[in-house]
Amino acid sequence: MSFPSSSSATGRIRLRAASADDASLILALVGELADYEQLCHEAVASEADLIEHLFGAQPAAEVVIAEFDGEPAGLALFFRTFSTFLGRPGLYLEDLFVRPALRGHGIGKALMVHLARLAVARGYGRFEWSVLDWNAPAIGFYRRLGAIGMDGWTMQRVSGQALQALAALDG
Repeated sequence: MSFPSSSSATGRIRLRAASADDASLILALVGELADYEQLCHEAVASEADLIEHLFGAQPAAEVVIAEFDGEPAGLALFFRTFSTFLGRPGLYLEDLFVRPALRGHGIGKALMVHLARLAVARGYGRFEWSVLDWNAPAIGFYRRLGAIGMDGWTMQRVSGQALQALAALDG
């Protein structure tokens, strides 16, 4: 599925829904994101993992690919959440990445606008995401789009051996 294209001063941006044929591209872009975020040691997904969990019988998330002048430029990977306070679903952006050489051309903004429109069209009550606290360029970008930080909230995570141990506890 292709979405309406948008023009920028220096080229053409095209957004499209990813397909299973894009698994290697998605993996490469996620690898570049992990490198940028200094988290390569945590990026252990395989192409087979992405095919199964993004394009299999029960997709866990959706991906939009951004192209600039016909070349892969970035992605947005997102999924549906639910707010008990709002009583409505929300959209959670897991990964937003634009290749460094292509930043400043409106690609990130085009992806964010697309996701906001998607959230509105689907009747979602929220569009939210996390950002590393040291990533000042991303935080500035999000603030310029109207995002606000959720002070007072700290993300929690259980994974690996801690997840296995928690799952093994008597409930």
